[in-house]
Amino acid sequence: MKTKKQTVPKWFKGTIYSEGELVTNQFSGACYTLNSLELSIYDFIMGSQYIFEVAPKTVTPKQVSEFQKALNWFRKNNVEAYYVLLD
Repeated sequence: MKTKKQTVPKWFKGTIYSEGELVTNQFSGACYTLNSLELSIYDFIMGSQYIFEVAPKTVTPKQVSEFQKALNWFRKNNVEAYYVLLD
């Protein structure tokens, strides 16, 4: 259960959505409702994974670092959603 107030990480330069939504893990079919900040960072993670897969030669160390920061943010701020959607 989430009890801590989430704040936008300083490193995150993406768009913060105005609303959250239900997200489904494409592999397990498990679902989890994310708030607007969680959804914004989740989409950043998924977009990063896509770029890593389709254009690996274009990936910079900064992109890898921010991807890792996003995963760590999720583990810290909503561990349940992390294990349902990203693990």
